[in-house]
Amino acid sequence: MDRNSQERKRPDRRKTPLDAARFEEMALAYVARFATSAAKLERYLRRKLRERGWDGEDEPDIPAMVSRYVERGYVDDAVYARAKAGDLLRRGYGGRRVRQALGQAGIGESVADEVAPAEYTARTAAAHLARKRGFGPFAAAPADREKREKQIAAMLRAGHTFDHVRAVLDAVDEDSVTQWVEEAREENGKWDA
Repeated sequence: MDRNSQERKRPDRRKTPLDAARFEEMALAYVARFATSAAKLERYLRRKLRERGWDGEDEPDIPAMVSRYVERGYVDDAVYARAKAGDLLRRGYGGRRVRQALGQAGIGESVADEVAPAEYTARTAAAHLARKRGFGPFAAAPADREKREKQIAAMLRAGHTFDHVRAVLDAVDEDSVTQWVEEAREENGKWDA
């Protein structure tokens, strides 16, 4: 018997309809493996139920299951939002892009407001993106008009404000950008996150 026929005889667990025990097991495995928000968990469970079907009479109460996981602390939107915002900011994305990502993850406005970047953090992210991409004073050679417009567009798409984009790209040298970032920290009198 060849290998292909043996593989066909084995039931594929991914295609068998879910029952209560398998559904709970799958949900627990998901929250154990991935940082997630309540809304993302609910979308995942609905998708799996749609893909695999249900082997039983009454379909599971997904909102109740998600609420139970939130109560137990398996899912915490605030923790997820802080981690996601921090990751995006460290990668050089701006506040608008952070809000967009949190909105897509189903994070509420109040939680998104709590993790919105302060001025120092937003400036640091703008400077990081410019340094990483070789924009403005971090470029090997001065940009012509067309290239500068592309740099502006890239930074705006990354979620930075126009004021921040202009401050970074108009800077005379790298030290000017560093000074501009440090001014925000001095205005706060402390590090912000």
